[in-house]
Amino acid sequence: MKLSCSIVLYFVYVLVIFRNSTEAGVRLPKNVTFPAILVFGDSIADQGNNNNLKTLIKCNFPPYGKDFMGGTPSGRFSNGRTPADLIELVPAYLDPHLHSTDLPTGVSFASGATGFDPETPRLVSVLSLSDQLEMFKDYIGKLKATVGEQRTNDILTNSIYLVIAGSDDLANTYFTIGLRKLQYDINSYTNLLVQSASKVHNGTIWPGGKEDRSFWNPSDWMYAIAENTYRGRSKRVCREVQPGSAIVQYQTISALSSLTNGLKDAKARIVYIDIYNPLLDLIQNPGKYGFLIADKGCCGTGKIEVSVLCNKLSEICLR
Repeated sequence: MKLSCSIVLYFVYVLVIFRNSTEAGVRLPKNVTFPAILVFGDSIADQGNNNNLKTLIKCNFPPYGKDFMGGTPSGRFSNGRTPADLIELVPAYLDPHLHSTDLPTGVSFASGATGFDPETPRLVSVLSLSDQLEMFKDYIGKLKATVGEQRTNDILTNSIYLVIAGSDDLANTYFTIGLRKLQYDINSYTNLLVQSASKVHNGTIWPGGKEDRSFWNPSDWMYAIAENTYRGRSKRVCREVQPGSAIVQYQTISALSSLTNGLKDAKARIVYIDIYNPLLDLIQNPGKYGFLIADKGCCGTGKIEVSVLCNKLSEICLR
């Protein structure tokens, strides 16, 4: 299968790979459409897959989903839509109500609290990226049975691939739990994450190999998490966390040239979009963007409430 108009989006950093792009930006033909969106990653893209896992990292209960389609919790780690839903409402692949007719337009394989470091999902019993790619293989088989091999190839070649991962590696495995901190300094650990992402690009994990799909994920959500996790505990630690995010960003940019050289399609381009600095500016200057508060969440104290710690007994902020 040859890369044609596939797009791979990464949150918080976004890389778009497709034929008709330029080095300066992303330009799509007018009225372009994509048959499906296929989502991999963590809680930012988990549409409810964790509902069916034996893990505490789930949110299929109030107040989650209070602003989403009638206020029913779906397992999304949000009061409303996820980033994937802003493109198209995407069902969870493990949803027991998923129908074969849902497959051609795409699904989410994402699992809250996962990461590129294999230890990250293992610590909280969620789906690893490798698990998600195995699910993707299963999806391909079901898709072929539903629409045939030719249309399956067309869908896989021309769809949007959204990959959201990396933040839990830094926020949880390295800084909060500290497991990897005993083995790596921040430079070595961020390099480990970049290498893990490179394995995906090089085809050692992704089914079909690098001839089929080229993608990368240097995503990082760290600074906002660090502000909540470490505020009031240690200013030194808080200062240490932010550079960890910047290191990932720097290493990502440094790796782009080798990724570009590895693309077999001469018309393919990799476009790097920096969202780290805009997010940092939002946190440091919330008023510019219409926010009053940027250093805590909207549930309970806003500092530690996530998953089961945010529940129907928690006080939530008003709109």
